Amino acid sequence: MTTTTAVPGATPTAVVTGAGSGIGAATARELAAAGYRVMLAARRAERIEALAGELRAAGHAAEAHALDVTDRAAVDAFASALQGRCDVLVNNAGGALGLDPVAEGDPADWRAMYEVNVIGVLHMTQALLPALAASGAGTVVVVTSTAGHGTYEGGGGYVAAKHGAHVLAETLRLEIVGQPVRVIEVAPGMVRTEEFSLTRFRGDAERAAKVYEGVAAPLTAEDVADTIAWAVTRPPHVNVDLLVVRPRAQASNTKVHRGG
Repeated sequence: MTTTTAVPGATPTAVVTGAGSGIGAATARELAAAGYRVMLAARRAERIEALAGELRAAGHAAEAHALDVTDRAAVDAFASALQGRCDVLVNNAGGALGLDPVAEGDPADWRAMYEVNVIGVLHMTQALLPALAASGAGTVVVVTSTAGHGTYEGGGGYVAAKHGAHVLAETLRLEIVGQPVRVIEVAPGMVRTEEFSLTRFRGDAERAAKVYEGVAAPLTAEDVADTIAWAVTRPPHVNVDLLVVRPRAQASNTKVHRGG
């Protein structure tokens, strides 16, 4: 592990992965409003460049960095570009592919989900942990899912990946206790964003819409971002180990109230 020295007196820096849309973009807006210099990381450069422009126009400090969190060399280069300043890391990049039963699941889908949901978190956390510790009050946020805490039919690959991310956060907290870095896990339930279900069902808009059919008020990306920002802005000695957030209509992964 390399030694990193934080820049004293500088504006605190928050790195948000998967910042091109949904929860990531909403979290970047929340943290920028809270006074952080926000480093937007995502694969689609045009999305984060537009968001960075929006934030700068509003008077906030923001930078866009095209980044694939599954590419370790790219992650290391990104970490070097931060020049030693990182106070908050929000590991948000992730996603689901398919809803096939275990007997029919595509191993390539399972591998891809594990790579982004677990290995991506590992890459970012390893690369930025020295800077987070050097800040004197660093925060690692791992955005998992209620899928990381309970199974459901058809979710085997995604559930396995999010369980992996949950265990990564839990283990890291044990291993770095005593260091000035806290580890926060935020596990959202049903969140209606523009892309999550559409990606899961490979662009099938009709099938994606059925996920939320009859649910009066699924969570929004802004709801989850508000939760993340609240946890991050607690006093440094306060560690919100795990925060599960669901819409009122969702009692569990498999019990959702639909209709009037």
